[in-house]
Amino acid sequence: MADNAPDEVQQWVRLEVVDHVATIRVDRPRMNALNAAIQARLGELARECARRDDIAAVVLTGGPDVFAAGADIKEMVDMSYGDMVRHSAALQAGFTAIAQIPKPVVAAVCGYALGGGCELALCADIRIAAEDATFGQPEIKLGVIPGAGGTQRLTRLVGPSRAKDIIFTGRFVSAEEALRIGLVDQLVPANEVIETATAWAAQFVGGAALALRAAKQAVDHGAEVDLATGLEIERQQFAALFATEDRTTGMRSFIEQGPGKATFHGR
Repeated sequence: MADNAPDEVQQWVRLEVVDHVATIRVDRPRMNALNAAIQARLGELARECARRDDIAAVVLTGGPDVFAAGADIKEMVDMSYGDMVRHSAALQAGFTAIAQIPKPVVAAVCGYALGGGCELALCADIRIAAEDATFGQPEIKLGVIPGAGGTQRLTRLVGPSRAKDIIFTGRFVSAEEALRIGLVDQLVPANEVIETATAWAAQFVGGAALALRAAKQAVDHGAEVDLATGLEIERQQFAALFATEDRTTGMRSFIEQGPGKATFHGR
């Protein structure tokens, strides 16, 4: 498909698809600062991953030394209130598009994931990080707060008290602490991060894509509402899957061949 992003931005944020696993890679030397063009590009590639039937799961990553060290402060330093009112909507939109990819998404984090970089990692379904990775929301030290979902997604992941501590102080969070509080799901040596994340994503190739979509939506939407409403979301998603070919295939295969032998087609 045609790509209308400037050549420079296409190099900074790339989409690669190998064996039905997509990798969205941020690679803007030196620190992967997330400027407005990168934020928009992330949104475009997220929507492409959502549309494409040949993509089963997504790996979100940066370089071997820096996942992303935050927003591009040089771009924002002279912005007025009016400028940021307009820009902040686009900033959140790019990140939200990543969070809303209706397929499993894993962030593979090496090095620093700070500010906007931490917020980007929070958009994934799980986070696999290097043992020496560092997380943080240091925006308070610039006189602002996280603006791309950090106050909301971090709170939902680690709880209000821990999120407030991290956001209020702007302190760095080690990989070990991140694992302990649930900010990270798995730690591996730095040279194994991409391989481990790709292997996690690859398990969904050939899986029940419509059921995975329903599961993700039920969990994500249910987390935002009261229990009764969440149960109703789950009930509707569950019942809807009985209109799919995959559900028929999966249940018949289970009865005739045993578990785990069904071949799904995403219909």
